[in-house]
Amino acid sequence: MAAADRSSSIVEYFGGEAGYRCGYCKNVTGNLSHGMWAHSMTVQDYQDLIDRGWRRSGKYVYKPIMNQTCCPQYTIRCRPLHFQPSKSHKKVLKKMLKFLAKGDSSKVAGDVTEEPMDSHREDAVACSFVLKNESDISQSELKPLSVEETEGVETEDNNEEEEMKKEVTMKKVESEPPQICVDKDSAGSGERSDSAKLVHTTTKPGKGADLSKPPCRKAKDIRKERKLHKLLQNQSHTLEGSPSQVEPQVLLSQNSKSKANQPKAIEDFIFVPLPDDATHQLEFTRFLCDSPLEAENPPSGPDCGYGSFHQQYWLDGKIIAVGVIDVLPYCVSSVYLYYDPDYTFLSLGVYSALREIAFTRQLHEKASELCYYYMGFYIHSCPKMRYKGQYRPSDLLCPETYVWVPIEQCLPTLEHSKYCRFNQDLKAVDEGCIKELGRVQVLHKRTVMPYSMYKKRRKGPSDEASVQQYASLVGQTCSERMLLFRS
Repeated sequence: MAAADRSSSIVEYFGGEAGYRCGYCKNVTGNLSHGMWAHSMTVQDYQDLIDRGWRRSGKYVYKPIMNQTCCPQYTIRCRPLHFQPSKSHKKVLKKMLKFLAKGDSSKVAGDVTEEPMDSHREDAVACSFVLKNESDISQSELKPLSVEETEGVETEDNNEEEEMKKEVTMKKVESEPPQICVDKDSAGSGERSDSAKLVHTTTKPGKGADLSKPPCRKAKDIRKERKLHKLLQNQSHTLEGSPSQVEPQVLLSQNSKSKANQPKAIEDFIFVPLPDDATHQLEFTRFLCDSPLEAENPPSGPDCGYGSFHQQYWLDGKIIAVGVIDVLPYCVSSVYLYYDPDYTFLSLGVYSALREIAFTRQLHEKASELCYYYMGFYIHSCPKMRYKGQYRPSDLLCPETYVWVPIEQCLPTLEHSKYCRFNQDLKAVDEGCIKELGRVQVLHKRTVMPYSMYKKRRKGPSDEASVQQYASLVGQTCSERMLLFRS
């Protein structure tokens, strides 16, 4: 027996028999999961838990009951060292570069798609967040995200860029929003479509619109125009009422320059310098947030250490998004993102995911074992949550044997059944399953002891079934390290 070590994980297991409302299919009692409250947790224990299908929301850690819940949630991880951005990912990165360099938001009206990067937004519990004011952040903490003038997207819509550049500058923003006519299907292409041009024709008698009245417009287009107008006005107040922001600092990657005839990596879009006359400055900083994870800074780990962090995105002195992440021994785990809805047109969910993939690559340079990016849960039965499978190469966790399987091998099976065992070896079993229940570590009256000893001292009805369930879910290794609180 020993006194409880402050560095040990301390958890309180709740079970998970009762169902509750599903945030995906809206089933009132269909969402089933096991849960436990983490009073404290080491980063290694949490790493091992998410590799067994667990996930945290604040200090609450839960694991879906995969073969019973209405919408099975499979842990998904991306392999950043082999990641190449898709065409749609590059489109988001270029849009951000164009907006930062020249204030170009000309494609807002035709491209407002957004992908949430939260792991479980509907079921997330309240968590305390610490947001730094601009005045509280030192110069050394700010790392501007910049773009290279020659790497921009000058080949796309040059005429529109020049017009927008005149309208949106660091000194003044015109009060009237630009009138943009863009075809919905071609808004994201690099070439101007014929439908984007204004063509005057002579109407035939009895046909066509009444030229004495303004043309009809869709309510959706009007709403988008109003949002753009509001955004431009906000920029005008910010830029005219405050002095210039922090001097640009160039944040370059060693591999930021692409080799000839090779596809560009995300670093080529992210870690490049802004032109001197850039309209906006996007500042980026990280700091610890409240979480059950205990911060660790081993010599062999990344410079930032391990633990929970906020990644803040600042635009011209205003915070527009915050990404909550966990830096663990083998991965960066994305918890969720929240952002200013006025900037939805920048697709901040996608952008932050790409930024976090690049961040994982940076950490890998110092900590070689840290080479994965965990994106939370992949829910194939919910179409709006399938987008996480677009970050490839990626793997899904087998819910029975806890081995990783490439997502390409899993998708055909998921088309036939929402719950699947991905490991095709029918003889394979959970290698980390509980083998000796008596070795489970228990914290009772501030004293650490194995369950075999606690069982002899316990008064009242037996809790062996509950402890057995807990141990089978967390695995033998975690059950011998973590302390299961017993009153």
